[in-house]
Amino acid sequence: MRIIVNGQQAFGKAALETILKAGKDEVVAVYTAPDKEGRPVDPLKQAALDNKIPLYQPASYKDEAVAEEMKALKPDLMIMAYMIIFVPEAVRSIPRFGSICFHPSLLPKHRGPSSINWPIAMGATKTGLSWFWPNDGLDEGDVLLQREVTIGPDETLGDVYFKKIFPLGLETTLDAVELIRAGNPPHIKQDDSKASYESWFRRDNARIDWGKDVAEVYNLIRAANPQPGAWTVVNGAEVQIFDARRRDGSGEPGAVVGLSDDGVEIQAKGGRVLLQRVRLKGGDKIPAAQWAAEARVKVGMRVGE
Repeated sequence: MRIIVNGQQAFGKAALETILKAGKDEVVAVYTAPDKEGRPVDPLKQAALDNKIPLYQPASYKDEAVAEEMKALKPDLMIMAYMIIFVPEAVRSIPRFGSICFHPSLLPKHRGPSSINWPIAMGATKTGLSWFWPNDGLDEGDVLLQREVTIGPDETLGDVYFKKIFPLGLETTLDAVELIRAGNPPHIKQDDSKASYESWFRRDNARIDWGKDVAEVYNLIRAANPQPGAWTVVNGAEVQIFDARRRDGSGEPGAVVGLSDDGVEIQAKGGRVLLQRVRLKGGDKIPAAQWAAEARVKVGMRVGE
């Protein structure tokens, strides 16, 4: 098939390379977002240049010239891998078999841009990925295929995405193409009654409230690691928390209750969190024990205020 790869970033690049390595299809063009001044070259763009694949970077897909340009490529399928620009139906339908899009959740759950952070923050024990036929709604089109992954009790955003969803997404890129190549591919309607929408998981969402249940606090830390980084305030300074572990123990929520070579224990409601790796604003990630010594953190000190 004649394939267009449309996307950005590491997943877009890896999806392109996966298709090229399989060698069954011809990638006739790569589409990606326009360059941003002062930003590095997008990995997908660089991969297109390295492989001498025609590259297009339209600022909008509503321009008729963009549609005519794509029609001239005579594509069979457009694979949308990590999209940030809306593509209307008039363009999505140009390829002979239409367009399919990757989304890192089990649709209709967790539609939206931060679809991995939020399940972890909510304490979910499973999530997954979907390849679907996009419509003009946000992640609302018919599903082509899905795969489920578990979320371990201590796994972070980085663990779930990079160790599970990312590699499985590449594997299923080829599975999705094969379903379409075979003919009569699935078009499974999403059940909107089970849908949820998760907006951006940003810095404001990642501030820790130590008065909340320890499970909620710990899940938030996992969901924000490595981005945007859960944070609290200690001695008037913002401290981002990355590696951590949940611990049993009672005490006053928001109090430092333990210091050791392993890290810093802070009390939440119904349990404690052991901070193992932290970062001060503008600094590098360091062991929590090192930070505690340098910042003169003491048992009994209040945090988060």
